[in-house]
Amino acid sequence: MKKWLLLLVAGFFLSGCGTMVEKVQQSEFWKHDTTYASCDHLIFSWAGYENPDEESLKKTKEQNWWGIPIEK
Repeated sequence: MKKWLLLLVAGFFLSGCGTMVEKVQQSEFWKHDTTYASCDHLIFSWAGYENPDEESLKKTKEQNWWGIPIEK
């Protein structure tokens, strides 16, 4: 029983890692020397991504943000 539980946990862990790698590749994370392009990018990524507006779109283009695109 313990072996099955361990195999199940390992399977979930490995599938989660695969999903995370795919997201990191989509976001172009490794192509940049910093995580965020600016403080505005950090704030948007942590709190503003749920309700993007025209101002955030303008900042995206001006400051050359990267990441996974958000559909409105």
